Amino acid sequence: MGTQILSLIIKEFIAILGDKRSRMVIMVPPILQVLVFGYAATYNLNNIPFAVFNEDCVHASRSLIARFDGSPSFDRIATLESTKEIDPLIDSAEALLVIHIGQEFSDDLSAGRRPVVQLNIDGRNSNTALIAANDAQSIVGSFAYELLGSVNRRGPDAVLVDRVWYNPNLLSRWLIVPGIVGLLTMVVTTMVTSLSIARERELGKAISPYIIGVAEAGFIVLVAIYWFHVPFRGNLGTLFIGIACFLLSAIGVGLAISSIARTMQQGLLGAFLFLVPSVILSGFATPIANMPHLVQQLTLINPLRYYMVVLRGVFLEGATLSSLSSQLWPMLVIGIFNLAVAQWLFRHRST
Repeated sequence: MGTQILSLIIKEFIAILGDKRSRMVIMVPPILQVLVFGYAATYNLNNIPFAVFNEDCVHASRSLIARFDGSPSFDRIATLESTKEIDPLIDSAEALLVIHIGQEFSDDLSAGRRPVVQLNIDGRNSNTALIAANDAQSIVGSFAYELLGSVNRRGPDAVLVDRVWYNPNLLSRWLIVPGIVGLLTMVVTTMVTSLSIARERELGKAISPYIIGVAEAGFIVLVAIYWFHVPFRGNLGTLFIGIACFLLSAIGVGLAISSIARTMQQGLLGAFLFLVPSVILSGFATPIANMPHLVQQLTLINPLRYYMVVLRGVFLEGATLSSLSSQLWPMLVIGIFNLAVAQWLFRHRST
């Protein structure tokens, strides 16, 4: 019995390793995925985009700002002239935070009063916002300690006042639950499309996964709002337009996979190989801005990246359709391209 089992194991190994496609499946995807995960899955923040609105403009305030400019964790993208410029920068996610130093900063410092520095933070990604706030607090605390030591006096430290936008309590649930809407919609739609088409070989079957995806997304949205109490500040019409655009791209990916796959097993494997990297490269858990430049460029072909922005924007920010247009059209392009590729592959293999 033992010899027969051993012979069967050896036979299966020979069958697997003797097939070129099987060898590629075993060796190439793990190597590629570990490289993607190693570079993309990081919670460390570097080059945090920030802007400065300095109403004081004397030596002390300029010295504090210079510490942010000299830190590897921060990258100044703008110098503002009024408070009206703060909103657009944070709304568009160009800046993660805006440092506001008031006119009384130097006077308070000279008079021994506690100077105040205001930090306006984009709280849509609570993890990133918290890390950025801690880094900023460290710089301000170090500045206050060294400044007071240089003049040989003790006094109140400079205090950093945080004002977190869109997620004032930095609740991680507000970040994660809208993202789960995207993850589950992607998983269900891609898997259903890949497996059903691989089995049936009919492109018309894409309508059913589309309906399933809409129903799945709608149900999870209801759970997010009424069970987890995640605030919904946007418009349902805007949300479902985003869902429709995303489903087109997700089904396009599923069809492309199923057009290549000859069996359900191959369709399942192809869907798995696409889903795992797409989640890592979506910004669901780790910020895209902190990934290496090459990896950031790779995320541009990932529809889940744009869907995450739409979901969190509609839920937490109340984003409008016009403000999300830059996220919607890439999903449409990806979907149309993949549908065209799938159609070509289907016809090519049918002839």
